[in-house]
Amino acid sequence: MTATLDIATVQAFLLVADLQSFTRAAEALGTTQAAVSLKLQRLETLLGKRLVERSPRAVRLTSDGAAFLDRARALIAAHDRALSGEAPPAQSLSLGISDHAAGPELVPLLERLHAMSSNLTLAVTIGFSREMQDAYDAGQLDAVIVRREGSRRGGEKLAEDEFGWFASRRFALPKGEPLPLATLAPPCGVRAIAVRALDKAGIAWRERFVGGGV
Repeated sequence: MTATLDIATVQAFLLVADLQSFTRAAEALGTTQAAVSLKLQRLETLLGKRLVERSPRAVRLTSDGAAFLDRARALIAAHDRALSGEAPPAQSLSLGISDHAAGPELVPLLERLHAMSSNLTLAVTIGFSREMQDAYDAGQLDAVIVRREGSRRGGEKLAEDEFGWFASRRFALPKGEPLPLATLAPPCGVRAIAVRALDKAGIAWRERFVGGGV
């Protein structure tokens, strides 16, 4: 059977966290310190985690308690909205997507985001991975889907790229002619990989088509 959180118990936890005192939390709730302590013990048992460190001088949240704090606030806010009939607040997400990631998989991704919240306004920017990463670092984007370049770490790996050379079936390179390339403009990371590979192999090339985006 799925465990169920008790709203009054979660409210008691939030008061203890905000007031840093079982005594003051009990006064705010109009109950006893023992009753508040019992609620917290039941909540910790239900979650299987210790949420609060108790000492004679202070009450502090554990790391698990701090992690649960935002979820507890969200639960109480949703509970209050349900009682009042108030519509949930509008949400917005600014998402940066690399040119190379903006393929057929983008549509189901957007559908999943919409399913998570009907009040979500999604602002999508498509560009080069490096530009999207810089915008994220500057706080201009909430999240990005980009190619990982260099030694940078962090984020979640969604897929792995498989690179290859592609040409028309009718393509034939005249002897002595440089290899014609269709690429995205610099600073495209995939273009840089292709150019380095050709230069390393000593193959002459020239760009015949340069794209500026998808």
